[in-house]
Amino acid sequence: MTRTPSARAENSGPPNMHHVAELAGVSVATVSNVLNHPEKVAESTRTKVEDAIDQLGFTLNQTARALRSGEAHTIGLVVIDLTNSLFVDVARGAQSRAQSNAFSLQLASANNDLGMQDDHLQFFDSARASGIILAPMQESDEQIRRVRRHGRPVVVVNFDSRLTDSCRVLIDNERAGYVAAKHLIEQGRTRIAFVAARDDYQPVRDRRTGARAAVAEAGGAVELVEVQTSDLDPTGGTEAGKRLAAMPAESRPDAVLAVTDLLAMSIINELTNDGIRVPEDVAVMGCDHNSAAWGGAIPLTSVAMQGEEMGRAAVDLLLAELRDGHEDHIHRRVLLQPHLVVRESTVGRERVAAAAATA
Repeated sequence: MTRTPSARAENSGPPNMHHVAELAGVSVATVSNVLNHPEKVAESTRTKVEDAIDQLGFTLNQTARALRSGEAHTIGLVVIDLTNSLFVDVARGAQSRAQSNAFSLQLASANNDLGMQDDHLQFFDSARASGIILAPMQESDEQIRRVRRHGRPVVVVNFDSRLTDSCRVLIDNERAGYVAAKHLIEQGRTRIAFVAARDDYQPVRDRRTGARAAVAEAGGAVELVEVQTSDLDPTGGTEAGKRLAAMPAESRPDAVLAVTDLLAMSIINELTNDGIRVPEDVAVMGCDHNSAAWGGAIPLTSVAMQGEEMGRAAVDLLLAELRDGHEDHIHRRVLLQPHLVVRESTVGRERVAAAAATA
């Protein structure tokens, strides 16, 4: 006689395939066939096994299955910081593309910590993920090499790695800085403060290079004032905003290009609290289209970074490498272009309303 679920010892742990087989009166091999090859099992037997699964509340241990087979059919995504909506967008795009290809996506955030990033990579490697997408802000070559030595492909997103044996999907951050500064120059601004921190982050360096190039094109008619602050978060923006607000009006920059939107929003708060009008006295814009900074009283001009498209492209490259095999795959560098999103913080409410009316 088969045992019912109530007959199992309470301390026997979660139900497994042996429990299902015992309750259904079949072999473990039959249970495995029902789960993996149902077409091989007679309908009456399959029904008994499915009923036993329902009664026991059995779920397949995918991690154990991956360890046995060496394949998890899972993509790991490691991002540097989920407070920036760029990486949320990357995750959203990657997840939709993974699901449409019958892969699951597992997400981990490193919270701006290179050691934590390495921990996440090691976890996905040990869990036999099919491949990993990594969105770092600093060189992570040795971490990537270690994972690839274990036969796992790695696609790097939003960072132009020096490695040639991994695919990369990038936004043109130099172009982002150029487009942002060019927009301010086209508004007639002649003294632009470039506010940034963390020059060890490649995207920050690239945006600075682009802003310098746009100012250089103006042939001396525009000055770039480079303002360093403590970090890229709102606290850094508050520090920079206080310094700018304290400057005499005649020497204060008439525009601010903040390397992140969070910096820009805090700068706007400090300027307006001191009675300085935005954009009439000082135009302010960000450079990464972070949705966390969209809630201010003065909507922020920024540069859209194509996050969802980056995520989709990264999954496509990863799946292509899995299909081709590591030896035959040709690694690609995909460069996406940012675009300007104009709001009130640089052109004023009336111009935004007029543009909307004619759109």
